[in-house]
Amino acid sequence: MEPLAPQHASGLAEAAAGNRDDYAYTPVPHGADEALEYVSQALAGTAAGASLAFAIIAIASGRVMGSTRFTRFDYWQGPVVWPHVHGTPMGDPLLAVPDAAEIGNTWLSPEARGAGINLESKLLLLEHAFEVWGVKRIAMRADVRNLRSRMAIERLGATSDGVRRAHSRGLDGEVRSTAFYSILEEEWPSVRATIHGQLSARPLRNRLMPA
Repeated sequence: MEPLAPQHASGLAEAAAGNRDDYAYTPVPHGADEALEYVSQALAGTAAGASLAFAIIAIASGRVMGSTRFTRFDYWQGPVVWPHVHGTPMGDPLLAVPDAAEIGNTWLSPEARGAGINLESKLLLLEHAFEVWGVKRIAMRADVRNLRSRMAIERLGATSDGVRRAHSRGLDGEVRSTAFYSILEEEWPSVRATIHGQLSARPLRNRLMPA
């Protein structure tokens, strides 16, 4: 996992060059120009303290396999104010530590699927969130029609928080319902054990973390 940067743009474009039907529900850049814009927007989100994006890199080959990010940060320090201002920390947003966050905007090249790369990337993000930041909650969401993403989230051991019906407009222009999930601080040890158990049963090809 590397913080997303301009040097990853060509790798993102290559990773996303497969069948576009695979990316019906998640924003994925198409071609070199879109990849550069994708990175630019991600860096703007980081500068504003609104998100933190990563390139997913295979250790064996050094190739970019996709991207993921932290987003929708919540900060609960400081005085209680009303109305609540979502995602606004006290002080410098680049130094602030969130109390809760969401993992999203995850996509992988078709060849990376089924190799445990999504599991490893989620493990790295969750370890940082719970063990470095000390967050109270990590949330995840998916278009209710995106069964692949929903199954991947559920395999992690995340708890369903329900479906918000007619929640927003989907990438295809249709009104979408959204499935929400979360992992709480006290659930993290169990989730971590679940992920490690699944990774131990998978082959090592394309892995992110060294043996």
